[in-house]
Amino acid sequence: MTHLGYLVAGWGLSSLAILLYAFRLLKRGARLSERVPAEHARWISSPRQNGG
Repeated sequence: MTHLGYLVAGWGLSSLAILLYAFRLLKRGARLSERVPAEHARWISSPRQNGG
């Protein structure tokens, strides 16, 4: 493998790991937010507290 190959492989694997982590984090956050009762939800995501 050339130096460029190692460079591309390193950036590719690092980027893939970060993307997978971000996807899992967002998916877990969405799943956990469904478990929060409406009266304890943050104002930004609670329709009742926004007047809606």
